[in-house]
Amino acid sequence: MAPVDFPMRYDRWYRPLATVLGLGPARARIEVSDGLLQVRSGWAFAMDIALNNIESARPAPERMWGWGVHQACNGWLVNGSRHGVVEIGLAHPVKPTKAPTAGLFNRPVRRLYVSVADPDALITALTSRQLPATGT
Repeated sequence: MAPVDFPMRYDRWYRPLATVLGLGPARARIEVSDGLLQVRSGWAFAMDIALNNIESARPAPERMWGWGVHQACNGWLVNGSRHGVVEIGLAHPVKPTKAPTAGLFNRPVRRLYVSVADPDALITALTSRQLPATGT
């Protein structure tokens, strides 16, 4: 399967700041390939999630407060915008492989929030790949 990229969404004012901080568009990646969702945000965050571990993907129920990479709402928020945030629910907790507070608070989580330019496309990609096969 060819990798499918979902560009991270950035607010116009935040993009230059994120770029200077090493978290800009050139260093961010949200990709679905080979049965994995891979989320990267520069030096600050990396997480790989098996697609069969994703139990839900939907628009975030409320607008997130904050930008960048940090823990939020019993999970991690990786965003460049408060708009276009997708909430990804996991069946089994996953620990980020890279996170800014790895030594203190890097516990396995069941929620990941990411801002993407096309939230509907990411939601479709994540939910269509997890449909169980029927044997009727």
